[in-house]
Amino acid sequence: MSKLEEFRPSQSYAEALERAAALWGIEPEYGDTWGKVHATGLETQKGILSALGVPVQSREALDEAMESRLLREWGRLLPPVAVIGEGAFARGFPVHIPESCASGRLSITIHWEDGRVYGCDFEIDALEEARRMRLRGETYIRKRVPIPGARLGYHDVEAAMAGRNARMRLILCPERCYEPAGLYNGERSAGIAVALYGLRSSRNWGCGDFTDLEPLVDWLAEDAHGCFIGLNPLHAIANRLPFNISPYLPASTFYKNPIYLDLERIGEFQRSPEAQAWRRSGEVAREIEELRAAQYVQYERVWKLKQHGLGLAFDRFLAENNPGRRAELDAYIESEGDLLHRFAVWSALDQHLHAADPDVWIWPQWPLKYRDPASDAVAAFAQENARDVLFHKWVQWQIEIQLETAQRYARSKGLSIGLYHDLALATDQYGSDLWACRPYYVSGCRVGAPPDSFSPKGQDWGFPPPNSEKHIENGYRMFVESIRKNSRHGGALRMDHVMRFFRLYWIPRELDPAHGAYVRERHEDLLHILALESVRNRIIMVGEDLGTVTRRIRTELDRFGVYGYKVPYFERWDDGRLKMPEDYSERALVSSSTHDLPTLAGFWIGADIEARLRAGLLPDENTYRQMWADRMRDKQMFLDALFRRRLLPEWFPRQASQVPELVGELHNAFVGWLATSPSRLMALNQEDLLKDPEQQNLPATSAGQYPNWMHRMKFAVEELRTVQYARDVTAMFRAWIERTGRACAAGANAPE
Repeated sequence: MSKLEEFRPSQSYAEALERAAALWGIEPEYGDTWGKVHATGLETQKGILSALGVPVQSREALDEAMESRLLREWGRLLPPVAVIGEGAFARGFPVHIPESCASGRLSITIHWEDGRVYGCDFEIDALEEARRMRLRGETYIRKRVPIPGARLGYHDVEAAMAGRNARMRLILCPERCYEPAGLYNGERSAGIAVALYGLRSSRNWGCGDFTDLEPLVDWLAEDAHGCFIGLNPLHAIANRLPFNISPYLPASTFYKNPIYLDLERIGEFQRSPEAQAWRRSGEVAREIEELRAAQYVQYERVWKLKQHGLGLAFDRFLAENNPGRRAELDAYIESEGDLLHRFAVWSALDQHLHAADPDVWIWPQWPLKYRDPASDAVAAFAQENARDVLFHKWVQWQIEIQLETAQRYARSKGLSIGLYHDLALATDQYGSDLWACRPYYVSGCRVGAPPDSFSPKGQDWGFPPPNSEKHIENGYRMFVESIRKNSRHGGALRMDHVMRFFRLYWIPRELDPAHGAYVRERHEDLLHILALESVRNRIIMVGEDLGTVTRRIRTELDRFGVYGYKVPYFERWDDGRLKMPEDYSERALVSSSTHDLPTLAGFWIGADIEARLRAGLLPDENTYRQMWADRMRDKQMFLDALFRRRLLPEWFPRQASQVPELVGELHNAFVGWLATSPSRLMALNQEDLLKDPEQQNLPATSAGQYPNWMHRMKFAVEELRTVQYARDVTAMFRAWIERTGRACAAGANAPE
């Protein structure tokens, strides 16, 4: 018999608050990047608990809330979901039995996801006992039910005992994520990372599209011998300023941005006389030429054109009334279910209400009756505007078709991984996800980061944290969909801020980022599900683990087979010394930079420091001088390390002050630094291949301060094979890929 636990009243308000914080996962302290430990303050605890709906006005209220939460857990015959790894299949899933029923029988029915059904009765006395808990005069016993014939997947369990019935989602998972045999056996790969929106070409409409990936694939496979193309998050965004155009703060993480569609590849666009006449008109031709020549991506103008063209193509789709095409669309719509429907309704509402009143930009400005996706008014709108709702579903279907084509093309050209996707952490509080799925987010708090050397005042990312209890009640269905939809049509998935699976930094309303706290997540559940989706879809999982990620978190990620993320700027020992490439872990992706960091060329000339000065982000001249002093020190550290690694010739200047820019030899040495690491994946940003000093995003700036998410590639995709400079840096990149054994066989058909 296990030891009996019992809920007892707290002795003081402080004790009750501390116990409640622990029960709801609020960590009592955290360590910052300087090694200092910060205790979670009382106001922070109260703010987070209040946001979670926990009354904090008195000791009695806190005790009542804690006991009620425990009773909800222990008083249920089955939990809403059980996530179990292969190593624990034999132990089975938990049930909660009142002691008064402990000598009865338990009937279990398992509905396997393949349609088969298994039923069995158990003597409760014979089941393994795990824990006991006494609540409000009743003792509950946690028992474990074995799982005969366990198989990976998403299943449903029914239980019956003494007149009580319950249902549970049972998720049976592998213990590790998928890893291709070659990588598992120590092989290494390399690829290029691009911002798809920034690709230039002679045929796109001023914004990179899915067809632009094909010449990029040809160049990478045949000229550079790389294995994958890393893409920015393709999530749906508003495509308009001044509201955000960040792919890392999207309107929806489930659906994609139609600005990436190549309209001229859509069959209905090709077959529409109206669309073809519109495309050939002088006005449209001139607009496209201007957009191609623009210095930065002009989201609103590009989307205005594409939205009109897509409308003409959709008109043709309806007019043709092709039964085969309609059946394909209907099958896609059915497979997507309510998530797609709500996204399409939100998109149609957004379009209608903004057209009616140009000052209405976001859904909190909508008439009250439309702010609840389950309202009668929203249902009536969807019915009355069924054509417009269908249009947005059709657009997402077109995206799936073109993205699938791009991945198939990449694999056919020998890229063993193909496309490498990116899943954002955030979702815009004014976007589709928050409108459609509001119960899955906690209002009253924002997600951010504590103060560190990168942001001394901390960071407030301005979006709400997830409501974990709601996700658990729903059997993690939303989490599964976010992974599955973003893994589709790719060979690898990068997850921004992978620490999200363990904990997030919550900032209560009215407090600043320095007064937040970490709140724990059920990482074992989330990582097991990640492993299941990874294995089923044959996707390599890469977790961006930069910043204040603890050693324990990295150990757990490695246990589950999630690759880490290494950027040389961050790879340092505790005393600040740079780690050498051989010190990097093998199961990791090593990258030249990230979207938020300076490029190699920008780092060397201090472009990011100067951009911060111009944007007014530096409080005074002393800060500016200190940043430059720190940069010169770091440049010298890198230069010394490159010499120790013998990546620079002996005649090269030894003092960083004597090297004013990223000259060829230094560029070659930095790429070699990445390539010679033991990390099995290597990604070189296209900015760093082409020595572009401008980074994609300057954190903490707005559109008026810096052109975030608008930078375009230095050369058009066709010019990578024709311009001598691009050919020279490609040859350098290929030489390192081949020298370090990271090459894919050019032109070979990769196995599916």
